[in-house]
Amino acid sequence: MTKLLITGGAGFIGSHVVRLLVNRYSEYQIVNLDALTYAGNLENLSDIEGSQNYRFIKGDITDAAFISGLFAKERFDGVIHLAAESHVDRSINNPLVFAKTNILGTINLLEGFRALWEDNWEGKRFYHISTDEVYGTLGETGLFREDTPYDPNSPYSASKASSDHFVRAYGETYGLPYVISNCSNNYGPNQFPEKLIPLFLNNIIEEKSLPVYGDGNYTRDWLYVEDHAAAIDLVLHKGKTGETYNIGGFNEWKNIDLVKSLCRVMDCKLGRPKGASEKLITFVKDRPGHDLRYAIDASKINNELGWQPSVTFKEGLEKTVDWYLAHQEWLDHVTSGAYLEYYNNHYHNNQPT
Repeated sequence: MTKLLITGGAGFIGSHVVRLLVNRYSEYQIVNLDALTYAGNLENLSDIEGSQNYRFIKGDITDAAFISGLFAKERFDGVIHLAAESHVDRSINNPLVFAKTNILGTINLLEGFRALWEDNWEGKRFYHISTDEVYGTLGETGLFREDTPYDPNSPYSASKASSDHFVRAYGETYGLPYVISNCSNNYGPNQFPEKLIPLFLNNIIEEKSLPVYGDGNYTRDWLYVEDHAAAIDLVLHKGKTGETYNIGGFNEWKNIDLVKSLCRVMDCKLGRPKGASEKLITFVKDRPGHDLRYAIDASKINNELGWQPSVTFKEGLEKTVDWYLAHQEWLDHVTSGAYLEYYNNHYHNNQPT
């Protein structure tokens, strides 16, 4: 591959992938396509924006004519598809947006790639990034494997499951060379503060309430974003065509325990009395269809490609907190305007349980 399209490259995970590949593969031409919606931010890539092998294009994957023309003009050898609506709460409020972006947007990209290379797939690859949420929910035991049946429970996870199926269908029907990976919860620098860790970190800084859903005993597996980017690099170059790889951190935390740990770290960093931030915790009405537990078995990518997490959760959380505290201006930029309106509308009417 010499020309690579990365969709959603101005977002959280996408920006880390773009940075890694731009710095690692000087011989590639890397094009970052992003619509720059609320979660896309070119400030995330200010350090590499002048690189000779990098270019940004503003565009919407839901615009079929635009995508068709883009592929015809640029003739991409490979695609890493990260662009997606990804916040479960937003999907509950507006599922149609998720269906349009995550399903139709993916189909547009598949069509553009197919039209370009269907007569000669040699050296080409379509890499679709998905989520562990497509598998549904686990009880207190067990892990999601690549052969776990899909059982999505939210509009978000249903839209991602559908996009996964379309990618596989294009592989079976048209011979399109694809790989898919399903990851667990990512955390780290540059994450938009609607997700748990940056949301609560920002609220602790501002001494606002920390809204924990239900009893806080929902369990998630956490993966440091730079470890995920390294895994994506491996799957892109060494993953077997037509295969799925689960990428997880082997790092399960109950939400309430994670929040309390974050509170302790922040009290120390901010010089506040021990337990000060924990007093901000407020239990709010649970969201509909809330999955109890996610946990990934990442043994396949470990055994076949040699990947494993390099950062412990303690190290990753410390690095994440330090980054946000050192980038208050970035936080101020992304938490203004439309974000504040969304936040107030979503949490204002949630009553304590």
